[in-house]
Amino acid sequence: MNFTAMSDKAILAELGGRIQRERLNQNITQTALVQRAGVARKVVQQLEAGRGCTLESLLRILRALGRLDQLDSLLPDPGISPVQLARLAGRRRQRASGGRERTPGERR
Repeated sequence: MNFTAMSDKAILAELGGRIQRERLNQNITQTALVQRAGVARKVVQQLEAGRGCTLESLLRILRALGRLDQLDSLLPDPGISPVQLARLAGRRRQRASGGRERTPGERR
């Protein structure tokens, strides 16, 4: 599925549908999921309807469905780039470099 071509609403609808299909595949009622996840029934209803929920609620629902491990596929650990690794030479990076602020009138 090409999520980059989809609107935010369409992505929420797709994710909600996937959560609902997973719940149904496991033969779990909304009530049972609500109890397992420790969220309000309205949260599950809104998520499955594609209206989203908080990240914390999503994590609770995924945990209750036994799908929390899927988060690694969502956002895998990028690790350290070889260039950064060479620059650090054994030190651990603490901050991003960002840009230096220029004073008024300073040329680039």
